[in-house]
Amino acid sequence: MFHQYSIIGRLASVAWVCSLVWIASHSQAHAQNNCNNHSFPKGSTLNIRIDNDLFGGSDQDQGYTNGIHAMVVSPNLADYLDDPCLPKSIKTINKHLTWLQSSDPEVLNMTFGIGQAIFTPEDKNQADLVKNDRPYAGALMASVGYNAVRGRHLSSSQLRVGVVGPAALGGAVQNEWHRMTGHKRFRGWRHQLRNEPVVQLIHERRIRWEGPRRSGWGWDVIGHAGASVGNFATYANAGLEWRVGYRLPQDFGTIGLRPATESYAPAKSPPSADNGWAGHLFVAVDGRWVMHDITLDGNTFRSSHSVSKRPFVADIGYGLAVTHGKWKFAIGRYHRTREFRGQQESPVYGSFTVSRRF
Repeated sequence: MFHQYSIIGRLASVAWVCSLVWIASHSQAHAQNNCNNHSFPKGSTLNIRIDNDLFGGSDQDQGYTNGIHAMVVSPNLADYLDDPCLPKSIKTINKHLTWLQSSDPEVLNMTFGIGQAIFTPEDKNQADLVKNDRPYAGALMASVGYNAVRGRHLSSSQLRVGVVGPAALGGAVQNEWHRMTGHKRFRGWRHQLRNEPVVQLIHERRIRWEGPRRSGWGWDVIGHAGASVGNFATYANAGLEWRVGYRLPQDFGTIGLRPATESYAPAKSPPSADNGWAGHLFVAVDGRWVMHDITLDGNTFRSSHSVSKRPFVADIGYGLAVTHGKWKFAIGRYHRTREFRGQQESPVYGSFTVSRRF
């Protein structure tokens, strides 16, 4: 079985690399040819984010253990239906998703993403079902999102669809990664959640308060509140982010672990052509009232392993973001309260993001 997983893992890794190269090459081609109907226009941004609990410490190989996410963000658009820089296929999608789009924005853009998330119990050596720990689970999801800004306010909506279960290749990717890095493989993947199509609708509102600035140095605070509905996750959340640094970006927060933050909000003015350095520190808190989480509650329509989740979960994260020219790098560390009853340790995660503007 491990040999079979190794082969699938290699194929999954190759597919990921090919996908990222395709996105980057199409974005670059469009940057050179201005607007056409086959790729994204100049001003698009490519984000690649890697999450791993080992960034939180050597004993943290558990819970939300790994994630990789790629997202393309469009430049500012005239509208969602007739903008000449949008491909015809995207305009067709937008006609059916008008209920997700803000009715009266000052500036707006779109996001397109794909990501995989892997969840495991603490004991990697136990091949039998670990009844008192969270289920093995892999999730593979694609997303389309809409950002709209008016004044100091941002409205973000995102639709995510995908699959949970063996089809998400969570076990294959993790086993291959552990083989490559010399770590022991988790032996209980045969007990993972069963295949199930999943959907998640996310909406979040943000507001930004800007503090005084002197010689390029300053600070700001971004508040957020939102909710998620779907068989993947249903919750309500709220929180704050505080940033301080040099040449703070005119956006609505540094990329973090919440799905709605996996994008760049549209700016009222184009990014500066200045290739100088900019950077800032950030501290963020988020609290969620969780009504459903498939990675803890188990499959929706079939019998599967599950645990008794805690209704309230909170995160605190901190990190550093650095920008130079068209490149941005962000690294963060996140501490989470226990997610289910009987969980031995509070989870700690790490996240590293690379962004490239075209």
